Parts: sequence; structure tokens; C-alpha cells
Amino acid sequence: MSDNHVGELVELIELERLEDNLFRGQSRDIGTRFVFGGQVLGQALSAAQRTVDPKREAHSLHAYFLRAGDINAPIVYSVERTRDGGSFSSRRVVAIQHGQPILNGSISFQEPEEGYEHQMSMPEVPAPEDVEPMPAMSLEQLGRLPEKTQRWLGIDGPFEFRHVWPRDELRPAKRPPYQHIWFRLTAPIDDTLSLHQALLAYASDFHLIGTATLPHGISYLTRNMQMASLDHALWFHRPFRIDEWLLYSFDSPTSQGARGLARGMIYTRDGILVASTAQEGLIRVRPD
Repeated sequence: MSDNHVGELVELIELERLEDNLFRGQSRDIGTRFVFGGQVLGQALSAAQRTVDPKREAHSLHAYFLRAGDINAPIVYSVERTRDGGSFSSRRVVAIQHGQPILNGSISFQEPEEGYEHQMSMPEVPAPEDVEPMPAMSLEQLGRLPEKTQRWLGIDGPFEFRHVWPRDELRPAKRPPYQHIWFRLTAPIDDTLSLHQALLAYASDFHLIGTATLPHGISYLTRNMQMASLDHALWFHRPFRIDEWLLYSFDSPTSQGARGLARGMIYTRDGILVASTAQEGLIRVRPD
């Protein structure tokens, strides 16, 4: 079953080419009300990768989520070849549904080269084998949730997550805005770095803005809670494999104005910093 889920995700990321700079992607229903933001990020990166010299690797992605995506309609990705310089290439990507942009993004690529190196150390956390998988919700607990949420929590996905500091999303306690989560793809894929990067873009949207809810004793399951990603930034630092354990280390420096800011650093289990993220998201309690 894991192989099937992973194969479906890889197929989702590998878009249909319509024209030189025009691509079409489908959506996977994972139980969310709208298209999962990470899917649009991964597909946007995949579209841009298809227009760049394969020797150049993505090093940064910056995107704004403009509209909620319709899970029942295809998404068209229009790529503008902004610049191809001596060592860097820049691309602008617009994701379109029903004639309207749902995401604007800019992605930069660079030919690999040597340079000075340093990195922040990985936090000291238990190894993934020493962290228990999150237990599934009981049928009674699921039955108290909206149907879409039940499907979201009940569907097996292509990624495995292990929370170093788990919490009860139905009864969340207040705690500092930090968390660490091990994750990996549940089946192996080929060695193509561009594919691993696109799948990391997909996975990087999981749990990020949720970090900003930790000090407030709320979660995405809180009644009348409205949460949505507003923008997303992702930097690739070093090669990695998405089908091997990675540690996603999060913090949230501030929340205000119905918005929360969260940041993340992604490490291999050997402590190599391979990517960094940042995201601002809407966190709003709607009136009854």
C-alpha cells in the first residue's frame, strides 16, 4: 500500500506538458477541503524544473497562496523564463484554476559550485526509531469531527511522521512554540535530485503553520478555527533523500493580527542541514 501511495504522489508531481512553458497537474484528494498547499508548491517547482538546464539545481522558492484550490479541477502552471545567467536561472510560476491565479511563485536555480560552508547544529532529539508513531484516533473520536476531517485523518498518506513531542490535537495544551518531527517517504524512489526537491516542497507545508498555534492551546481541530497558508519560502542547501529520515525542526517567533509566522530547518539524521523554510499563515477563530 505504501508503494501505491508513493507512486501516486510521484505521478502527481510529474506534470503533463501542454506547451514549452505550460504544464497541467491534477489534484489528489487527501481529505482536505481545498487543494493541499504543499501539492501546489511541489507542482510549481516541478514545472519550473522542466524549463531549466538539468545541471542547475533549485536553491530557493518563494510563493504566495492567492486563492483556495478546487480539488476537482486540474491546475495549469504557466512558467516565465525570467533569466538565464552564467550560473543562475530564475523562473516565475503562476498556478491557474478557472481562469484565476491561485499561486504566484519565484524559483531560483544555480549550477553547483564550491564555497565557504557553515550550518547551525541539529537539535538533540531521539532517533526516529526511538519515537513512537502517532496513534490513530478512535472511531468514537473521529465520529465527532466533520466528514472531511475524518477523511483527512483516516487516509494513509505517502509520508510517515513521528512527533518528538506529540500532543492531543482534540485537547491541545498550551506550550512553547517549538516542535520537532521526523518524517520520510514511505517507499523508496529513484535518485533524481529534482524529484526529491519537489517532494520536499510538498512535505514542507505539513505542520509548519501549526507551530504558531502551540502557545494558545488551539489546533486545526478547534471549533470554528480557520487556518490557511498565506505565503511560503523554501531554501535548499544540500542534497538529501526524501525517502530517508529527515528531522523537521520548527519554531514560531510571533503571532498577531490573525496571522502567525513559523520557521523550519530540515536535517538528515546525520545532522546535515539540507533545507530551511518560513511561512506566514492565517489563524482566525470565526464567530458562530
